[in-house]
Amino acid sequence: MATEEVNKPPSLPSYPQQMIVNAIEALNDKNGSNKTSISKYIESQYGDLPAGHTTLLSHHLNRMKETGELIFWKNNYMKADPNAPPRRGRGRPPKSKDPLPPGVVLSPARPRGRPPKDPNAPPKSPKPKVASGTGKPRGRPRKMARPAGGIGGSSTTTMVAAVRPRGRPPKVKASALTEANSGLGKVESEV
Repeated sequence: MATEEVNKPPSLPSYPQQMIVNAIEALNDKNGSNKTSISKYIESQYGDLPAGHTTLLSHHLNRMKETGELIFWKNNYMKADPNAPPRRGRGRPPKSKDPLPPGVVLSPARPRGRPPKDPNAPPKSPKPKVASGTGKPRGRPRKMARPAGGIGGSSTTTMVAAVRPRGRPPKVKASALTEANSGLGKVESEV
């Protein structure tokens, strides 16, 4: 038993009740003290701390925050004041609720979104189509082919399929070019 007492580290006060509360009181900051300042104060006061000091401190700070012993505000911890009004976040403050006179019954709030269709309602009649009145068909007009007799030859306007295919013309083969060039050479030599 004597060896157990020798190996024990010197007794430290418990984290939440003594160390943290004492650190916050000693730092005495108006807006509270952050975790690093609390940790530095504890290290300066109680030099020999366990290896997981920062983890233990975080754990006890969170637990004290949940139990209501400390208030966490803007990344700072401060002692809970029972007389202080609750702190508000950013944004517009909520409206104060005026008490209703007795005997007034509120209607239930209207749900958000589009109301569902009534299954018992009679079907709506379809809207009649309104003609534009121009008499022209909608969209781009059809492409008309060139008249066969030239520009002034004939006045018939019939739809004729395109003579040339659409797109890029096919590549001319090299053998056709050599025949054409050799034919030109013969014509030049005869002249």
